[in-house]
Amino acid sequence: MRMPRYEYRCRTCGDTFELSRPMAESAAPAACPAGHDDTVKLLSTVAVGGSASASAPAPSSGGGGGCCGGGCCG
Repeated sequence: MRMPRYEYRCRTCGDTFELSRPMAESAAPAACPAGHDDTVKLLSTVAVGGSASASAPAPSSGGGGGCCGGGCCG
């Protein structure tokens, strides 16, 4: 079973590092590799389970589509 990876930044030395841990522990404190305890979890821009080459699904042929069913996106 693969665990999600979380990225952290150390406020003391400025280094960024990653940890693999269960989602239930994502908010738990994380010490940096240099031993400092003042770290923050960074927001990730990576989609879990996706791929960079994935394409958007084709619009349905139900007469709508667009961002809000076709009513406001002329």
